Amino acid sequence: MSTIVQRLVILGSTGSVGSSTLDVVARHPGRFEVVGLSAMQRVDVLLAQCRQFKPRLVVLGSEAAARQLRASLVAEGLRTEVHVGAKALCDLAAMPGVDSVMAAIVGAAGLPACMAAARAGKRLLLANKEALVVGGALFMQAVADGGATLLPIDSEHSAIFQCLPEDRSTWHSRIDHIVLTASGGPFRTRDPATLHDVTPEQAVAHPNWVMGRKISVDSATMMNKALEVIEARWLFDLEPDRIRVVIHPQSIIHSMVVCRDASVLAQLGTPDMRVPIAYGLSFPERIESGALQLDFLKLAGLSFEPPDPQRFPGLQLAWDALAAPVGSTAVLNAANEEAVAAFLAGTLSFTGIHSVNAAAVDHFASRLGPVASIDDLLDLDRRARERAHLTIREYAAA
Repeated sequence: MSTIVQRLVILGSTGSVGSSTLDVVARHPGRFEVVGLSAMQRVDVLLAQCRQFKPRLVVLGSEAAARQLRASLVAEGLRTEVHVGAKALCDLAAMPGVDSVMAAIVGAAGLPACMAAARAGKRLLLANKEALVVGGALFMQAVADGGATLLPIDSEHSAIFQCLPEDRSTWHSRIDHIVLTASGGPFRTRDPATLHDVTPEQAVAHPNWVMGRKISVDSATMMNKALEVIEARWLFDLEPDRIRVVIHPQSIIHSMVVCRDASVLAQLGTPDMRVPIAYGLSFPERIESGALQLDFLKLAGLSFEPPDPQRFPGLQLAWDALAAPVGSTAVLNAANEEAVAAFLAGTLSFTGIHSVNAAAVDHFASRLGPVASIDDLLDLDRRARERAHLTIREYAAA
């Protein structure tokens, strides 16, 4: 095992992935130094993390939250510096002397900081799938230009990564296709005709995973799997038709690689995000994660089924957006973020999420100009959100 201390920044430290990362870090005293943390506004949680890990600096999303945290830190005699805003977040991600960056900010808001970490050549632990869904080729070019090491943290992509040889040059010659598994979420067996009436409380009640509200809704619609298909296309440099999805309700097999010779390589484990997090933190080694070991004698069975296109109509949008002009995946992501926010706020029905997403992709299909920079992407993201808001208002007025 390595004895070199790994200096770590965690972007989005108060969310489920960020908190799980700190749980793994705490199990290995002396192996990691938490240099920096970031959060949008959960001051109470961030203060507790500062007490335990004593980072040099933190970044918050608003000045009001920063003032509150500064006052609490001074009162407790903690010397952590507090900064605010998007530029400070990018500076933290690219901070000299930092070895690894856990990118766990939810949504497209995390893209600039991920780009900054990539350009700075960091070991980038990517839990922010939107960096690839929105950034695509531009993001992968930043990784290459900066000499960064990109390690996927989503359980499915980590599983694929663990099944592939370290020599990337052999991937295409060995792989026939990959299979991303999906739990099917809380509505896997629900009558599609009743999905219009789903409440936010029902949608966030995931049967297997403990996740934030946004990603829990994405799991219920299977838009999380659509985004993961797009992410896999860039992570593994695979043509979209070599990426498949299968529902696996037990969430024990986290994904599979089907080889040219018909062999299938799979990564199995209990459904606990600390497993892929620990793998990313210690790669190429393996460290204890805190997750329970899989007990095969207690498994009732493993089952698989195809996704029902009536129940999960948004899944096909992944392949549609990948086949559409460059920028279409960014449009899909932006529309989905706004649609899910509207659903959670009670201003859009559950089935309306798909309608908003499909309408946005269709609207921009013939309206996409050149996408050659992160500024182009962020402008497209803004315009897609505006269009999504318009569609949401139309649905509300209908």
